[in-house]
Amino acid sequence: MSGGIDSTVTAMMLHQEGYEVIGITMKTWDYANSGGSKKETGCCSLDSINDARQVAVDMGFHHFILDIRSEFGDYVVDNFVDEYMSGRTPNPCVLCNTHIKWNALLKRADALDCEFIATGHYAIINELDGRRFVSRAVDDQKDQSYVLWGLSQECLHRSRFPLGSYTKPEIRQMAKDWGYEELSKKAESYEICFVPDNDYRSFLKRKVEGLEESLVGGEFVDTSGRVLGKHQGYPFYTVGQRKGLGIALGEPMFVTAIDPVSNRVVLGREEDLVRNGMSVHQVNLMKYDQIPDGLEATTKIRYRDQGTLSELFQKGTDEVRVEFLANVKGVAPGQSAVFYEGDDVIGGGIIWHSSKN
Repeated sequence: MSGGIDSTVTAMMLHQEGYEVIGITMKTWDYANSGGSKKETGCCSLDSINDARQVAVDMGFHHFILDIRSEFGDYVVDNFVDEYMSGRTPNPCVLCNTHIKWNALLKRADALDCEFIATGHYAIINELDGRRFVSRAVDDQKDQSYVLWGLSQECLHRSRFPLGSYTKPEIRQMAKDWGYEELSKKAESYEICFVPDNDYRSFLKRKVEGLEESLVGGEFVDTSGRVLGKHQGYPFYTVGQRKGLGIALGEPMFVTAIDPVSNRVVLGREEDLVRNGMSVHQVNLMKYDQIPDGLEATTKIRYRDQGTLSELFQKGTDEVRVEFLANVKGVAPGQSAVFYEGDDVIGGGIIWHSSKN
């Protein structure tokens, strides 16, 4: 229970259905450690924790605070920094779901003798031949199946997503009907929880000692290697970026590649972003235990991506080669690739590199 409307309504729904509910609020991060300028907000704030606790008191079930700051910092934050320093663009929310929150919840569930865990994610869990998999939610605008690709079979068998069959307006109305008028109007946060001001560049500078000094003199180059100017540091850019480059070249230019070894950022025209294939590592399969060669799927390369028809080729246990059936722009290493069959998640992984014929 983050204190937000979705997890709160989830708890209330299950309580109304007769389940024995225990509320868990996870403390993942101290905002004071982030150095951000904004007031503390979001799932880690004291106000949010108090909001979650108040609902538990109102509904008459137990509520606990689970401190996972150490695991979160060691894994999610360190990975976030390491990925940017390696020239990739990480997705910390996916990593947190996969390796931190679910594992922490399952451990606590076992300690409390709870059979299931439930969250306020907008997604649906289905089953085929004994395997559980995530499917898209009814509300296309709120669907969160993309960020859940890393969940294991054990996690899926013990998870419940009560909101997957509802739209966001319906959830807001439920909160209002239950007497939580203020909660029904509560704004949502889309910031990374440990970067509350959304300024990841400043966060990196605070976390990596001597970062700016070590990157002085880095070059912007074009796709042929011709030097175009100086950049502010390769970790501060991502593939597909057009705005905020700090260089004027007389025409729109985009980041097409990042080379951390040479401290170079490659700029090109929009057509230089086009790719027709990519390699995906750290793959987790859901719907099937193995992908047959050439399986057709819709592949999403970012959360708001509509997806592109593609063919999948499994390489070993944790790598998939994706061949797009239409050209795709802005494939960013480090981001998540998620494979869909209709509304069902086949699986997903981390984009490692892309290719262009």
